[in-house]
Amino acid sequence: MKRLAVLTSGGDSPGMNPAIRSVTRSALSFGVEVVGVYNGYQGLIDEEFTPLDSLIVSGKNRYSGTFLQTSRCPEFTTEEGQKKGIANLRKHGIEGLIVIGGDGSLTGARAIHRHGYPVVGMPGTIDNDIYGTEMGIGVDTALNTIITLVDMIKATAASHRRCFVVEVMGRSSGYLALMTSISTGSQVAVIPEYRVNMDRIVENLHHRTRNKHNNSVIIVAEGVCSGGEFMERLRGAGKIEQEVRLTVLGHVQRGGIPTHFDRLLGARMGEMAVQALVHGETGVMVGQVAGKMQLRNLEEILGRKKELPADAIRVARNLGIEFGDPVEM
Repeated sequence: MKRLAVLTSGGDSPGMNPAIRSVTRSALSFGVEVVGVYNGYQGLIDEEFTPLDSLIVSGKNRYSGTFLQTSRCPEFTTEEGQKKGIANLRKHGIEGLIVIGGDGSLTGARAIHRHGYPVVGMPGTIDNDIYGTEMGIGVDTALNTIITLVDMIKATAASHRRCFVVEVMGRSSGYLALMTSISTGSQVAVIPEYRVNMDRIVENLHHRTRNKHNNSVIIVAEGVCSGGEFMERLRGAGKIEQEVRLTVLGHVQRGGIPTHFDRLLGARMGEMAVQALVHGETGVMVGQVAGKMQLRNLEEILGRKKELPADAIRVARNLGIEFGDPVEM
């Protein structure tokens, strides 16, 4: 292989830049040229290609987001769009592609593989909902960002004896909400995997008030409902003795400076992705399993539901966090 390309797709996640840097420098160490694709899969269709070298990626590991930029590209969900993107890669002498992104991005990578073009995926999503890897690039940074913000919210909640509903990201996974509930000492986690029991939540809040706790925090994953909708349901479920306020964290969760963990994870995954392509692997994703980098077949991991860690569920229950009853699948 003489030339490969790398793109980031879907939602940005902190750690994508360290991953791009690792892909570039690792490929150069194999004597392989690297081309960056701007604007995700749309860039494949529009031929937004740029050469990458050690100088261009120098220092990028400390920046949030993705300097290659990203987008969602409905055209690439069609066979015509996929074939056009692959044709453009071949037109520029590019012999393989590395895709960094979430479920939709990896689904695009699988489509490329099915068309017979060499491709390797890397999980870049803060939701940590990709089956086949313990952690995705950006998860750790997002968790640390949420923790910092919730700690700040708890300070004002305690000062005013309030209950705060905090909406966090998590379209189909409650990972962020559950983990930050544990680490911030929050009282309730509203997550897609468990059915809300409003009576128990209200009783939990009343119990805290009776026991002289001066604040409460409820973490709501956006995949269940908006924080505003949950707050109205809470108010309608019974008299809440504390004033209830809402904070929606929004896209600030994506913007943290990559932590050591995410910089290292991006570096390890990027290096493994290059090795995989150079040695003829295709249709696979680099995943972290038992702390080690492994290649996982895209056909086997896509479409599978990633469960929340059983030990985290147990810890949350034993710490007294209310998160409802399991949703039957």
